[in-house]
Amino acid sequence: MFQYQFPDSDIIDSFLATQRSQKFSYCHQGKTATGPPEGFKVDHTRVKLGHGEEIFRAAKDALRNWQQFELGWVAARPITAEIREGETVCVIGHAGGFYWLNASRIVYVIDEDQPHSRFGFAYGTLPGHMEMGEERFLVEIDPEGDVWYEILAFSRPKRWIVWAVYPYMRTLQKRFAYHSAERMKQVVHQSVAAVA
Repeated sequence: MFQYQFPDSDIIDSFLATQRSQKFSYCHQGKTATGPPEGFKVDHTRVKLGHGEEIFRAAKDALRNWQQFELGWVAARPITAEIREGETVCVIGHAGGFYWLNASRIVYVIDEDQPHSRFGFAYGTLPGHMEMGEERFLVEIDPEGDVWYEILAFSRPKRWIVWAVYPYMRTLQKRFAYHSAERMKQVVHQSVAAVA
């Protein structure tokens, strides 16, 4: 769904209402947890956010509040959406003079303390998405106390328009991963500094 301006909450709510009862647009749910399937492009980004429990808690809060998407040219709505299996969200992208709406549903949630703390989720595409596939967002603290942010995605075009501009879309996907990692670093360090 394309728009000439950032969609208001009524448009987003209406779009999500049409998507909530839809099935996933791909048949590999959960494969970001076990290994991406063949026939998809795989993107993997992993960056260090810092060190220690404070950084990890801030990173966890950032994911809970969808901050990895607040990039200026990408946003997730509603930002009040709970990180829970079955939750449907709208990811809005802006490029080429258009805003486009993409629907995804959370496939699984990770919230572990042992053997080390990890928090995150994966969402999969619904019919109202320009592509098909799954993407996982994860923060974890390793045994040395370093905190990492990771994105793992597999995808392929679903609509003809994406196939027509596929090299450009691949550039946007890589741009998203880089900007998302930078955003997480910024949010986490601002959060820790605010309580210091």
